Amino acid sequence: MSETPAVAPKRKMSERFRGFLPVVVDVETGGFDWNRHALLEIAVQPIDLDASGELIPGELGSAHLIPAPGTEIDPKSLEITGIRLDHPFRLAKPEHEALDHVFTVVRAAVRKHDCQRAILVGHNAHFDLNFLNAAVARVGHKRNPFHPFSVFDTVTLAGVAYGQTVLARAMMAAGLSWNGEHAHSAVYDTERTAELFCKIANQWPRGD
Repeated sequence: MSETPAVAPKRKMSERFRGFLPVVVDVETGGFDWNRHALLEIAVQPIDLDASGELIPGELGSAHLIPAPGTEIDPKSLEITGIRLDHPFRLAKPEHEALDHVFTVVRAAVRKHDCQRAILVGHNAHFDLNFLNAAVARVGHKRNPFHPFSVFDTVTLAGVAYGQTVLARAMMAAGLSWNGEHAHSAVYDTERTAELFCKIANQWPRGD
């Protein structure tokens, strides 16, 4: 009688990216200058693993922010994002409280996967990281779970995988859904970027 071949164990998340946990981040802001313009929305989505070892989007966390004292808002940016700062259901938080809220989600995922720390995944990732780091510096936050300068940028990944660098076009090239009416929401853009990152990374040989 032939023996059933042994199934090789799947690689842990902590073994996939040199001990880092990929966490997709998107921010919506009051302009393009992270030292001057306000952070208005942030969403985070740690990457998880399914039973077969494929990367999948994990639990999402998000917050609307009260513009920090001393920061500015370019009205043109609000026209692009559609953010209404006076909306009664916006339920915005001060920066420190908002960072605590999303960092709690990230730290729980880092612990779950026994990783050293999070690494930011974004579309034009350094834009998001610079705004995040500026907010951390403003409030003197001591428990930032993200690597201070390293990122995974889906602009680069999509450019290599599909020849597209614009998020909407990269999504369509990857065979994923995209609704332009929902774009420029931190939650929507984070969810779509997480799908794109997982699609590209899962196609790459893992060496399991």
